[in-house]
Amino acid sequence: MKEIIHFSHANGFPASTYRTMFAELADDYEIRSIECIGHDPRFPVTRDWPYLVDQLIDDMNRHRELSDGDPPKVWLVGHSLGGYLSLMAALKRPQWVKGVVMLDSPVIAGWKSGLLRVTQWTGLDERLSPAAATRTRRTHWASRDEAWRHFRAKPAFARWDERMLSDYIGLGMREANPGGGRTLAFDRHVEYLIYRTLPHTLGARLAHGAPVPVGFVAGTRSREVRQVGLGMTRRIVGERLEWMEGSHLFPMERPIDTARAVQRLLTSMQASIQASSA
Repeated sequence: MKEIIHFSHANGFPASTYRTMFAELADDYEIRSIECIGHDPRFPVTRDWPYLVDQLIDDMNRHRELSDGDPPKVWLVGHSLGGYLSLMAALKRPQWVKGVVMLDSPVIAGWKSGLLRVTQWTGLDERLSPAAATRTRRTHWASRDEAWRHFRAKPAFARWDERMLSDYIGLGMREANPGGGRTLAFDRHVEYLIYRTLPHTLGARLAHGAPVPVGFVAGTRSREVRQVGLGMTRRIVGERLEWMEGSHLFPMERPIDTARAVQRLLTSMQASIQASSA
């Protein structure tokens, strides 16, 4: 039986965007995911994301209830937003989780967590994050070809692996009309709210470490890693930290290399778990 990866996507990018990465992992792992986190009205976006964590736990539990016998523990893997949610879900349900891999989700702690809280109170965080641009993000294109040309011309998307961009347009968007128009599947207001409610308490909750093994992959040109730093993250992951050439969106830029990094970290954590139980 294959081991299970429950993958959680980055803000604004539905899980199907990562199909190329999933395909590389599929020989060894069963991949599960929520297509668009934050879009279920039972789990609204609020400060510190408690209901988004509950959405992930609810989905994990749904699969557990469908399994025969004792439900197996799962690996939680997430990119950006998804990495944070994976770690927070592991804090709440460690008995369900084998380990966590965070893809460019640096943990905010210390004075920076206090600064984040102040900027959220004052609204300054909107100007310091992608939130402001999200409010006016374009949502509709007349055709798939127009959407492709639009994104390919943007510097950030120009670095994407073409398979990832194709899946973002083909699977991560919806048909807007019978004429082939495309519209974003991820609601831009939900995306905006997620940016505005970034957790500032996670570092304090990890003061005594994580209850499960954690690995981390950081982008060499990630603005998020530069802004937050890796001090607290290194305390949590120890030696299980890898660097990947690319920006914060390196899973879109290097999906195969990212999948292999995830495999290496999961293999390392599995070996550690077996050694500790021997």
